[in-house]
Amino acid sequence: MAFDWSKFDKQVDLESLQADVKEVEENGGSGDFEPLPDGKYEVAVEKLELTESKKGDPMLTIWFKVVAGEFENQRIFYNKVMQPQNDKAFGLQVHQNNEMLRALWDCEKDDVEFKSFKQYADLILDIHEEIDGQFEYLLEKGTNKGGFDTFEIVEVFEVE
Repeated sequence: MAFDWSKFDKQVDLESLQADVKEVEENGGSGDFEPLPDGKYEVAVEKLELTESKKGDPMLTIWFKVVAGEFENQRIFYNKVMQPQNDKAFGLQVHQNNEMLRALWDCEKDDVEFKSFKQYADLILDIHEEIDGQFEYLLEKGTNKGGFDTFEIVEVFEVE
């Protein structure tokens, strides 16, 4: 009996994947992505979605594309896992993701809130549709004491 691979097709945006592979091939990508040094970068949001971590936890994923400067066209990846099984951390994790979403999207505080994972995933897609091609950001990337990346939107620019 042949394995039904089509179930994976439903989990992937195949057009987007093909574009990503083509871009890597054209830019001579070897798969070795060196993280950018801490600093401020002018970026655009390339991808914004609720996805799943390798361990199966829900995760907010944002791909920032650097649009100017020495590291132009490189990516900065924001991946914030949410662990609903961890009562102590889950609220903080959702709060941090909410703060990032509010910084990306000009909205009222109440416009970004977690009610359910389905609602949150739909909200994230709606936000991406609203901001796609409309805004660029000054993103400050840092590192905390634990060695984890930190991200802060310092300024928002309307794309002309």
